[in-house]
Amino acid sequence: MREVDIGIITEKVKSLCMEANFDLGKDVLDAFKKAKAKEESPTAREILGQLEENASIARGERVGICQDTGIAVVFVEMGQDIHLVGGDLNHAIYEGVRRGYQEGYLRKSLCHPFTRANTGDNTPAVIHVEIVPGDKVKLVVAPKGGGSENMSRVTMLIPAVGKKGIVEYVVRRVKESGGFPCPPTIVGVGIGGTFEETALLAKKALLRPIGSKNPDPELDSLEGEILDEINRLGIGPQGLGGRTTSLAVHINMMPCHIASLPLAVNIQCHAHRHKEAVI
Repeated sequence: MREVDIGIITEKVKSLCMEANFDLGKDVLDAFKKAKAKEESPTAREILGQLEENASIARGERVGICQDTGIAVVFVEMGQDIHLVGGDLNHAIYEGVRRGYQEGYLRKSLCHPFTRANTGDNTPAVIHVEIVPGDKVKLVVAPKGGGSENMSRVTMLIPAVGKKGIVEYVVRRVKESGGFPCPPTIVGVGIGGTFEETALLAKKALLRPIGSKNPDPELDSLEGEILDEINRLGIGPQGLGGRTTSLAVHINMMPCHIASLPLAVNIQCHAHRHKEAVI
């Protein structure tokens, strides 16, 4: 049984909060370049170039990619042969978020749902823990902004609509969202499970690198079909027209009840922020 001091988790979460907000991933930057090369709209090409420049400034000056530095969503894969010592896991993560947002001068965006009074330190975080084999702890910090999260949806489709109904719903959701989620977006899709599980499937789908293939050939083909339909909408970067409404569609799927077809669409803005570490 390997012992891990809870303070190490706090320090890792702190640094991941800052790095995620300062340093846009290479997969996103490569997707910007690829989209710019294909774009026919001068306005869209200019906006994609500005997004590249913005990411470069954020990385160089260690400032937030966007003023909305998001709610901290933390995925934890906890090895079953780990024994945490020195404190409580949730509180350790909260403290890491608190320090990261304070030391990184990142906006604190959490508030009481009714009074709208700010919590003052961007806590509590949203934490998802999965127990896995081994003696390691994997942490993924994925700040999620309000604009894109507001455009996300969960629905329970009639099973008879099948794949065609899924495609239509996802494309319609992106069309209805327009420029609000700050496109070009990444669209996470969850299919199956239950009401709550399909939403988690969609959010986890966003963590897959842009440009990677879905290991399920059927889902890989479906991702391409949906992405083509989305990019024919003409919404474009920042909603000002063009071919690049979304950079990718990523799908996770699991079995569901015979009477149900749960579907979730979790939209992510162009500031596709997530960093990970293994302890």
